[in-house]
Amino acid sequence: MVKHIPIASGLSIALVGAVQRIAPIGTNVERVTGAAVPTVGSAGRTTAPRVGYLVYRVERRLRARLDEELRVHGVSTPEYVTLSLLRERDGLSCAQLARWALVTPQAMNLVISGLERRRLVRRRPDPKHRRVLRASVTVKGLEVLADCDRSVDQIEADMLGDLPPETVEVVRGALGSCAHSLEAASPPPRPRPLSSRGGSR
Repeated sequence: MVKHIPIASGLSIALVGAVQRIAPIGTNVERVTGAAVPTVGSAGRTTAPRVGYLVYRVERRLRARLDEELRVHGVSTPEYVTLSLLRERDGLSCAQLARWALVTPQAMNLVISGLERRRLVRRRPDPKHRRVLRASVTVKGLEVLADCDRSVDQIEADMLGDLPPETVEVVRGALGSCAHSLEAASPPPRPRPLSSRGGSR
């Protein structure tokens, strides 16, 4: 099931999540798309690039901008996604967060531990299952998240600036539909460690 997080316009996180199902960071583009780079046919006409390649290309540029802008606020992109999810769905466990982010529980635990050390997140035992820790965003975390949201708003404004509002909604719906179709057509990808540029600080 596609999960929607209403942060900023939601498109940036949706796109990062969708491309993880297509091509994790470091994946060779040609392996993902089959023919990523447009070629000229025998009749001299340029073929349209594959949709998978376009999604991959946008995500790579978007991820680079997110990493750069969020670093100013002292958080990584995985940390921002985690804080955003906890703001909307308070009390998720580390295992639940890992399943959503398609990373290993160990990798997510590093993210949560880093946020907890900086007092952006707090964890408390579940009343019914004391070994399960439930995470929540602190007041300080919400303040940092608000600063990050303003930066992400600007990134999305740059990305979508040439599109009318009705087209933005079409793009949003199409990305959600693509993610749902990929999830329904095949088992979810194996959880992976966080990339070096996205790890907890």
